[in-house]
Amino acid sequence: MTPAVQIVDPRSDPVPAGWAEFRERRQLHPFWDYDLLRLEAWMARNPPLLAVVRDGADVVGALCALVCRTWRLGDYATAPGKHTRSTRPRWAEVFVPLFSGHPACVFAPRLGLPARVAAVRAFERELVRYLGFGLLGVLYRAMTEELVPAITGPGRPHRTIDPVAVLVNEWSTVDDPAAGRPAGGVDRTLVVRSGAGRDDLDAAELAALLNRQRAHDDALAWAGGQRRRFGGLVQLDTRSQVASAYLDRFVRRPEVDTLTYHDADGMLVAFNTLIDHPDSADVYHWAVAPDRADAADCYARRARYMIEHGRRELTAGRGLLEVKERLGFGTRVLHTVAAPRPVLGRA
Repeated sequence: MTPAVQIVDPRSDPVPAGWAEFRERRQLHPFWDYDLLRLEAWMARNPPLLAVVRDGADVVGALCALVCRTWRLGDYATAPGKHTRSTRPRWAEVFVPLFSGHPACVFAPRLGLPARVAAVRAFERELVRYLGFGLLGVLYRAMTEELVPAITGPGRPHRTIDPVAVLVNEWSTVDDPAAGRPAGGVDRTLVVRSGAGRDDLDAAELAALLNRQRAHDDALAWAGGQRRRFGGLVQLDTRSQVASAYLDRFVRRPEVDTLTYHDADGMLVAFNTLIDHPDSADVYHWAVAPDRADAADCYARRARYMIEHGRRELTAGRGLLEVKERLGFGTRVLHTVAAPRPVLGRA
């Protein structure tokens, strides 16, 4: 196979031919939806590009790459096209922010290792052409073991990073005595609701709570020297704040179940989003006001969701691993690989 790679900017380019069909065929998570990518790109300081891999006319793979041109907080993306063919230093990260354990790289099952290696190298060559000589390299963050052989090679530093928490479903019903999981403590005055495709939520309130949570967690991580959890071959957190417009669209999707905790005055004190995939239930966003709700309660409820809906497993990110271990979660290894400019496009 001689792969061809098309790179598109979701803010200005139309949906690539065959993309919707590939998404449906591979049952990809909603962050691959082109409309959501477009919305995310307009709100991000490091906007994503979509690279579509083709074998002839068929879409056989894809990578989503953040164009990281700055680490300055509060800096928004340039206008579409402004970041192309530049000598200004920047790098690219193949990464899904806030959704560790679900790599921003996917291939059709029929592609063997030689074809995947060829696709990755073709992506890198096209990215150099698209972004110009200012591209310093590509960082492949939070890759699964299945993907690593196609990305690694001479001159490409590689390391394992904090694993993703995974609970394998061993029960047919929640009535199975073995399915009992120790629930976390939750204030009995809190009103707890969950449901798919919710349209009763204030997205600005969700975004404010989530971004405050991230700022608090990041401050603690820096103080404790724990930035390695982001796969720190480059010790920079290039994630953008999550926009309310994105969350408003996201929580209304039928495959997204949102769990909320409100106090007696109707104030949101915690929330979680879960993506219901045919093969797994996947925890995405989690945010909580200090001392208002227990993360263990959230994960215990999501374990029940997994059992009730007959999903093979529940994935729950890379944080709070001790809490998740008490609930029976195991872990799955993740890797980060760096491809500096001199080796881009080479075996």
